[in-house]
Amino acid sequence: MSFSHRLSSLHRPLLLLSAAMALLAGVSAVGLVIDDRVLAGAPVWAKPFKFAVSFVAYCLSLAWMLSLLPRFRRTGWWAGTVVATSCAVEMAIITFQAARGRRSHFNHATPFDSTLYDAMAGTVVVLWSATLVIAVLLFRARFVDRASTWALRLGALLALAGAGIGFRMTRPAPGQQPGASEVVGAHSVGVPDGGPAMPLTGWSTTGGDLRIPHFVGMHALQLLPLFLLLLVALAPRFARLRDERVRLRLVLVASAAYAAVFALVTWQALRGQPLVHPDGATLTAAGVVALLTAAGGWAALRTTAPATGAHPTHLERVA
Repeated sequence: MSFSHRLSSLHRPLLLLSAAMALLAGVSAVGLVIDDRVLAGAPVWAKPFKFAVSFVAYCLSLAWMLSLLPRFRRTGWWAGTVVATSCAVEMAIITFQAARGRRSHFNHATPFDSTLYDAMAGTVVVLWSATLVIAVLLFRARFVDRASTWALRLGALLALAGAGIGFRMTRPAPGQQPGASEVVGAHSVGVPDGGPAMPLTGWSTTGGDLRIPHFVGMHALQLLPLFLLLLVALAPRFARLRDERVRLRLVLVASAAYAAVFALVTWQALRGQPLVHPDGATLTAAGVVALLTAAGGWAALRTTAPATGAHPTHLERVA
């Protein structure tokens, strides 16, 4: 398959949105340099930059996954178009509010700010629902090999769980009252938003931060398929990885480990605990996850019969 044919098979609205987000990320990076305004403890252009970069990865991943569907391609096209439109509306509001020096999320300071936030919240619900449709299509699809099938399915499922953390952030924090407070909702737990934070990510270093499980979950969409592609790339050098059954087992182990890490950082955040200051319970749970993952990986690499040749995965065929 030629490069031009591969490119033409990708979802065009998602590709265009990805290109626009890459451009916006560049503009926001310039804003970070020349605009010294600070909003809620972070540079005013930090949020547009981070959201734009995230949407580049998210939309490119969905565009690629939709091109793999053997059936229901029209339904997938419409779901992808809804995702692209929702992302565009959300980013337009985030960027507009950043330019004004106003919060985009949880902002009820004025009727206009509240209207913009409500509109953005509505697009998030639509975006999540459209991604759910794509996940359902992936679960109904039958790809050539099971390792590819489950890498795509579980990546999409975990991404939905991660995106769903955003709904938890909209709940009023202690001291906030809907209809009375200027800000209703928070990403920090146990401390106010805008306090001491990690560089680059902006995640709280004094309390829990729901953006951490949000980030971890959503990027399963890229990381689990990339893990399978890594196994395929290593197969010529490691005979066990040429067996499709071994790759499937490793994908399932990696997915279970990823889900466990997602659950762990969610639990940590909800207890108001910073990522960089885990307590004994968190460290113990992390150790158990690591041990179980190692044991699962060892068991997955055990094979009952030697593989005679490498069988390319569905992902490898279209890569």
